[in-house]
Amino acid sequence: MTLDSKPSVATQAGDSFDTGLFRSGLKINHLRLILAIDDHRRISAAAESLGVSQPAASRMLAEIEAIVKAPICARVARGVELTRYGEALARRARTIFLELREAARELSELKTGSGGSVSLGSVTGPALNLAVPAIRQVSTAYPGIEINVQIDNSNVLTRELLAARHDFVVGRIPDDLNPRLFNLVEIGFEEVCLIVREGHPLLDHASASADDLPGFDWVFQPPGTLLRRAVEDSFISAGVRLPSTVINTSSIILTLSIVRNTNAIAPVALDVARLVAGNGTQAGEIRILPTEFPVRIKPYGLITAEGRALPPSAKLLYDLILKQSRT
Repeated sequence: MTLDSKPSVATQAGDSFDTGLFRSGLKINHLRLILAIDDHRRISAAAESLGVSQPAASRMLAEIEAIVKAPICARVARGVELTRYGEALARRARTIFLELREAARELSELKTGSGGSVSLGSVTGPALNLAVPAIRQVSTAYPGIEINVQIDNSNVLTRELLAARHDFVVGRIPDDLNPRLFNLVEIGFEEVCLIVREGHPLLDHASASADDLPGFDWVFQPPGTLLRRAVEDSFISAGVRLPSTVINTSSIILTLSIVRNTNAIAPVALDVARLVAGNGTQAGEIRILPTEFPVRIKPYGLITAEGRALPPSAKLLYDLILKQSRT
């Protein structure tokens, strides 16, 4: 380069990048912490999710604020929230991790010659009646494709989507997340029922009333999840007290095991209950409890992250699930 020549745009961008935040000491782990704080809104929970101690997370936060020379988060009544500086950094961090994930995926596909990969998150009911048929179609048409599926509640899945760990999610947007972060196409309603073990005392009645239910143990999804809140709202609407003995778990396998071996009651997707009830296995010792206790949960849909395009393999599965929902 001559003394009077101007650096290229690429060189200018590279120099700016090198002399910017990363040259000042910002690290990938710093960005992970910012995203964890954004997701959990508590330093302790963010630290736990990253597998570090709370003092270590606090030190990392102080390092970030020293590097950017601005406050990243502020204390509020129930924890912490990102400042506008923190929100800007979190938004860019999500893009960085998305690009790194896509780079890893592209390199893997180039090395293996595979037909691409998809990462999908889904709540249980739609996974059974929509995702499974669509996955079967995709894997038949494209034998080299790799499909990763996580079954969990919407609170977990939408945060995984924001962290760029999923291409898209079949579920619901939790009330505590900004809906502007997502694109949602509603595709159906998930029916919910109550399950008990074969021989449960309430099965002696033609239909259990709301007053019959609080006296038994319950197996719930974790507090704050949409199904849990829907069931609690149903108790409140019926004017009866909430169950006093509750076991919290997001595992459907553990839920079925507890229900099968105790007098506990659990709310589950009707498709799940129909799959296991009376199927001739130990899990088939589960029965659907006839009840006058309706549980209403809001519609589910296909959720993508705002501003993030689906890669071709993920778009194919997305379109098939959408088509499946409309047949």
